[in-house]
Order: sequence, then C-alpha cells, then structure tokens
Amino acid sequence: MSTRDFFLPESRKRVGRAVEAIESGTSAEVVVTVRRRAGHYRQTDLYAGAGLALAMLAFLLFDEHVYEVAWMPVNVVVAFVVGAFVTANAPALRRALTSPRLIADSVRTAGRAAFYDLGISRTKGRTGVLVFVAMFERKVELVVDVAVHPDELGSEWRAAVAALEAAVRGRPDFDAFLVALESLRAPLARALPIQPDDVNELPNEPVMA
Repeated sequence: MSTRDFFLPESRKRVGRAVEAIESGTSAEVVVTVRRRAGHYRQTDLYAGAGLALAMLAFLLFDEHVYEVAWMPVNVVVAFVVGAFVTANAPALRRALTSPRLIADSVRTAGRAAFYDLGISRTKGRTGVLVFVAMFERKVELVVDVAVHPDELGSEWRAAVAALEAAVRGRPDFDAFLVALESLRAPLARALPIQPDDVNELPNEPVMA
C-alpha cells in the first residue's frame, strides 16, 4: 500500500460506497477529501539550504587543506541550492525536518478551510463531518459542524478517529483507512439517527487535490 492507492479511480468509488453506507444509518453528512499536502513548507527547504551552506562555509574555513578564497562564495551558494533542492524533492526528509507543530497547524487550518470551501457548513441540520486526509503530513483531521458533538459520541468514535490516523501514519494503508472510515457509522448512527426527511445533500465520492 502507498499514497498512490488513495488516488486511484477504484479507491474513489470504494470511499463513495463507504460514505453511502455510513449515511444510510445517520443524518450526518460525511465528506472525505484527500490532499497531497496541506501546506507548502518552503521555509523548511530554505532552512535546509542555509544549514548546508553554513556547514560548507565552516568546512572551507577550518579544514586543514587550502582552498581558493575566490571560490568560497560560489561553494557556499551551491551548497545552499543543493540543500534546498534535495529537501524540496525528498518528502520524507522534508517531513522529518519540518516542525511537528507547523505540520499540525497546517493540517488543522487546511481542514477548516476545506470544510467551508466544500459547503459542508451549509447542510440543513448542521450535521456535516469532514474527514480531511493530508498525505504528505501523514495526518487526518476531522472537522465537524455544530450539531455533531464528539464528546457525546463516546469511545467508539475516538477509536475510529485513532484508526483513521493510524491508517495514514508511516506507510499509508488504504484498506485500513477504509475499515476505519466505515467504523464511524455506529457512533454517528447512535448519536444522529437517520430522519424520515433526510436527503443526501453532499457528494459521497471523495474530493481529491
């Protein structure tokens, strides 16, 4: 399993069927969106470049060999460019060098923005639930509307959220993610049972970006 599995056409259909199954027993409106990344993290690339440039400068100044002074600025600039370029194109390295707090804040902010951009806040009963998946960050953020109270959904809800997070942490596992997604059904059905006049207000298939 890998990140690529989350973006396959068949995966979209499977997520859509899972959302349909969840909503068959609850008045909650569940939306899944999968993003390749929630933030840009350009500062990480710049910090990495600056760090390598500083290391290069220290090496040139303190190494026992003699180097041409005229070439030192060039070597430092090249080191900066190499450090920034490698970090920008190595997701695992970039993730490791980025502050966990910055990653968490980026996912939280992007999740809340997506909640409004996708119109989830405009459901009739204010029962929207967004499952926001950020693949680069290896994180899942659940954003709920005012009629959904996570504290009242109990341990089953917390276990489902933890399973969703575990499914994308480390090496993403789409099948495990799907199982975790479907486990949202029971707590939502118990807290927000389906009503006779319920209609499907939002698309079931995930939004990919």
